[in-house]
Amino acid sequence: MVSEESVPPPVEPTQPVDSARFRQAMGRFASGVSVVTSSHRGHDVALTVDALASVSLDPVLLLVCLHAEARVLEGIEEGAPFGISVLQAHHRGLATWLGEPGRPLHEQLTRIPHNRGRATGVALIDGASATFECRTFAVHPAGDHSIVVGEVVGLQARPTDEPALVHYRGALGELR
Repeated sequence: MVSEESVPPPVEPTQPVDSARFRQAMGRFASGVSVVTSSHRGHDVALTVDALASVSLDPVLLLVCLHAEARVLEGIEEGAPFGISVLQAHHRGLATWLGEPGRPLHEQLTRIPHNRGRATGVALIDGASATFECRTFAVHPAGDHSIVVGEVVGLQARPTDEPALVHYRGALGELR
């Protein structure tokens, strides 16, 4: 047990943390790359993300962080289910396309092979190493993003020997 006397007092920051340096430091954390899909005003919308985490096993929950202006988030906030497709290295091109800001609202997935989830009907990327279908459990505003907690209502995890697509130091790569 740690006594109160051995706990150092909190350190007051002398100046705000520089966001560019923070981004650079976080870039040293390798993360998987996924695509989040939903629907917004009757159209499939999608976004490449690298902020995905398991939250709970009872109930089965995961979280994803989405920019506050993302169309995917708008669909989720309107009550649409959402899907997550964990990408493999051969998905690099579509990850880049779906990560570009300013993509048109209509036909975002027209040139991307996808299927419909059995539990929710949400679009899921073909050939993903794992897919999750979710309904919204909670949305928490967090700075310029929102933390979306989803209850997993359907999933698939296919066996694969293919390398995973990862994000590291600001670039996409692969992990074998």
